[in-house]
Amino acid sequence: MSDVIELPVELVKFQIPEAVQQRLKFLLDRQDRGEELSVSERQEAEGLVELAEFFSLLQLRARRFSKQAS
Repeated sequence: MSDVIELPVELVKFQIPEAVQQRLKFLLDRQDRGEELSVSERQEAEGLVELAEFFSLLQLRARRFSKQAS
């Protein structure tokens, strides 16, 4: 038996706040330039990437659900 988790359709419209996106971009740009990030900056960047990936996955599932419901 599989559990079904219903996702709000509004999730399709969710955007990670601009300030969060800018912070992640700043950290990744520094890393791409070869600058060494501190341990806390690396952890922060990893967490923000995971958060962005998680929301992307939820959005894909919400889109699929909203198309099936139509």
